[in-house]
Amino acid sequence: MTRFVASDRSQPFLLPPDLRDWIPEDDLAHLVVEAVDRLGMSAFKVNVRGSGSEQYNPRMMLALLIYCYANGIFGSRRIERATYRDVGVRFVAANKHPDHDTICAFRRQNFAAITECFLKVLELARELKLLKVGTISVDGTKIDANANKHKSVRYDRACELREQLKLEIADLMTKAETADAKGEADPQALPAEIAHRQALTTKLDAACARLEKQAKTQAEAERADYERRKAVHEEGRDGRNGGGKPPSPPRSTPPPEAQSNLTDPDSRLMRKNKRSEYRQSYNAQAAVDADGSQLVLGARVSTCASDANELVATVDTVPAGLGSVSTVLADTGFANGEEVARLQAREMEVLVATGAAKRRPHDFRPTPTKEKAEVEPRAEWRKAMKAKLEGAEARAKYKLRKQTVEPVFGIIKSVLGFRQFLLRGVARVELEWHLVTLAYNAKRLNGMRIAAAKVA
Repeated sequence: MTRFVASDRSQPFLLPPDLRDWIPEDDLAHLVVEAVDRLGMSAFKVNVRGSGSEQYNPRMMLALLIYCYANGIFGSRRIERATYRDVGVRFVAANKHPDHDTICAFRRQNFAAITECFLKVLELARELKLLKVGTISVDGTKIDANANKHKSVRYDRACELREQLKLEIADLMTKAETADAKGEADPQALPAEIAHRQALTTKLDAACARLEKQAKTQAEAERADYERRKAVHEEGRDGRNGGGKPPSPPRSTPPPEAQSNLTDPDSRLMRKNKRSEYRQSYNAQAAVDADGSQLVLGARVSTCASDANELVATVDTVPAGLGSVSTVLADTGFANGEEVARLQAREMEVLVATGAAKRRPHDFRPTPTKEKAEVEPRAEWRKAMKAKLEGAEARAKYKLRKQTVEPVFGIIKSVLGFRQFLLRGVARVELEWHLVTLAYNAKRLNGMRIAAAKVA
C-alpha cells in the first residue's frame, strides 16, 4: 500500500517555531548577520531624538538588504514581499516586515554603513585566512542606468525645442483666453496641454544649464594648459622654438553634440565595444583579489565610458588597512602612461596590455582577406610594457587577470541577476554598486568558508 508523509496545512504549532531550525547551518544568512553585527551604531543614520514611531533596528535593515541582493532580490517592493514568503529573508529580518518606503529610505541614507560593512566582510575573510592582499585585477563593466537612452537630448536640439515650446505655449495661452471669453472650449483641456509643455520646457532649461556649467568648468580646468601652450607658441614665433598653428582657446560653451539625459543626468551613452549598441549606462569599476579569494577589494562608479583615466582611482579604493598592493593587472582599456607611472612611483608592479588581443588560432569568424600588420608602439612606456609582458613570469601573472575579475562581473550579472541600477544620480548609483559588491563578497566568502570546513 502506498504511503505518504502527512501534509496537513491546518495543523497549528503548539509552540512558537524557531526560525534557526528552518535554515541550514551553512546558509548565507548566518554570515551576513555575523558581519553586520560587527558594525557600531554610529555608522547608521538614525533618528537620535527618539520622536515619532519606533524605528527598525538598522543592523537588521542592512542585513536584510545584503541578503536580498545576494539572492537576486533588488527592488524594495520585492524585498518587502520576501519578508513574508522567504524563510531565509524572514530569519534575517527577525520576523519583521518593513514596508518598501522604509527599505528605500534606509538604502538611500546609509552609504557610510554600507561601505563600513564592505570593509568588515573583508576583515572577516582575512581573519579566516581566506584573503591575502597582494596582486589585484582591475576592470570596469557597463551597467544600465535607470533611464532610457531616448530621453537624452543634444544641446543644439534642446535650444531649438525651447524656442518651439515657448511659441506653442504662447499660442495655447491665446487660444485659452479666446475660448474662455467665448465660453466655447473645455476649460480643462488647454491648461493641461500648457502645463505639459511648461514641464518639458523646465526639463530642457535644466539640461541646457547643466551642459553649460560642465563646459564652463572644463574650460576653466584647461585654461592653465592653454596658457602654457600659448606661451610656447609665442616663443616659437621669435624663432627660438619653431612655429606652427596657434593653440585654440578652451571652449566655454557646450558643443552642439553635447548630450544630457532628462531622467538621470549623470548617466552617459556608452557601449561595451565597437560591435555593441549604445546604452544609457554607468561604468562600474572593481578591484579584485587575484591571489585566490576572488573577493572585490574596492569598488567605484565612473561616468566616463573609457577606462583610460580610471586605473589609479580604482586602485585607491582598496582599503589600506587590508594590506599593500604589490601588483596591478589591467586590460588594454587602462593603457595610460601617466596612470601607470603614478602607480609605479608607489613601487607597484603594473602589468597592462598595450594592444588589441591577437586572433585565436581556431577562431570561428572568417579569416580576414587582408591581415593587419602589427604596429610597434611609439611611446617608450608601451615599448617597455610590451617587452615585459613577453617574459614568462609577467605573462604567467597577467593570465590571472581574466580568470579573476571577469568572472566576478559574470556572477554579478548572470547569477545575482544585477544588470540595471535602480537608483539615479552618480552618488546613489555608487552606493548601490557598493551594496551589490558587498552582497557578492558575502556570498563568495560563505562559499569559501564552507569549502574550507569540508577540507578541514
